[in-house]
Amino acid sequence: MGANVEERPDGLKVEGRRAGETTRREIEPRGDHRIAMAFAVAGWQRGCTVIRDADCAGVSFPNFYEELNRLAER
Repeated sequence: MGANVEERPDGLKVEGRRAGETTRREIEPRGDHRIAMAFAVAGWQRGCTVIRDADCAGVSFPNFYEELNRLAER
């Protein structure tokens, strides 16, 4: 999603994108509804994240995207 990730012996150092950066990112959840939903929420406010096979979220939350859009309208 555009973050710089440094692997360390005891964990990870993650530096996010700068405010205003809108590079398009594509996520391939490979049918895993949890990955699709997690990255949809993570990329939600940037509006530049594409979730491939987004319908796989319907496995556990059939109206997930409708609810996410409803929250965005608030």
